Amino acid sequence: MLNQVIKTAEKAGKKILEFYETDVEVITKDDNSPLTKADLAAHHIIVDALKEMDPETPVISEESGIPEYSERESWDRFWLVDPLDGTKEFIKKNGEFTVNIALIENKKPVLGVVYVPAFDVMYYGEESIGSYKKANGESAEKLETPEFEAPGKARIVVSRSHGDDTTAKKLKGIGIEVSEEVPSGSSIKFCLVAEGKADLYPRLGPTMEWDTAAADAVYRFSAKDGEKYSPLTYNKESFKNPYFLIGLNEYVNVENL
Repeated sequence: MLNQVIKTAEKAGKKILEFYETDVEVITKDDNSPLTKADLAAHHIIVDALKEMDPETPVISEESGIPEYSERESWDRFWLVDPLDGTKEFIKKNGEFTVNIALIENKKPVLGVVYVPAFDVMYYGEESIGSYKKANGESAEKLETPEFEAPGKARIVVSRSHGDDTTAKKLKGIGIEVSEEVPSGSSIKFCLVAEGKADLYPRLGPTMEWDTAAADAVYRFSAKDGEKYSPLTYNKESFKNPYFLIGLNEYVNVENL
């Protein structure tokens, strides 16, 4: 199944690039976030492929809306999709946008695929095999990196579109000194921690479950042995994530930093 999901992400990514090469027409959604024809085209490719591949399992995509909690609270398995994560980066044409496909079982991602079409980079993780990165058609590289232990100096990923200067001050309060800021867009931020290009990804701002699920899987399964700690859970009554800190080996209530 993983190989089918990877091929589906690649197909969606190629379709996105067709729009990327043209003038991008932007629609504003009800929540003031941007939407393009590329988002919708990728959505249809992915949802159709998943329904054919795994017809018994529900699919939630950012572009399909969220079923009522009374309908989905009993789900122990579903697909969670962000067909084009980082629409702002897509519009800016900096290449830092992704296709995200995750399989959720019992409130956690057990499979995740993150494709960066502009750079032809594929990250994927599965509970049974670990996490990998494949770039430009080369052989897949297994990701095995340690978790960060506080206190200490850390390289942190910061959002290109949502950054601010307060994060370093807040981290200092829990014994983490920022040694370097690594700017990035979309779910690539999780993947940079998974592959060891950064130590931590603090997110002190809003995200939704589809923004994080696939890349969270890549991060979780990038341990040398077992599974890394992630504070995120899925299929909550509200699809909004709490603020979080990815890369640390223990829970920290970053809401109160």
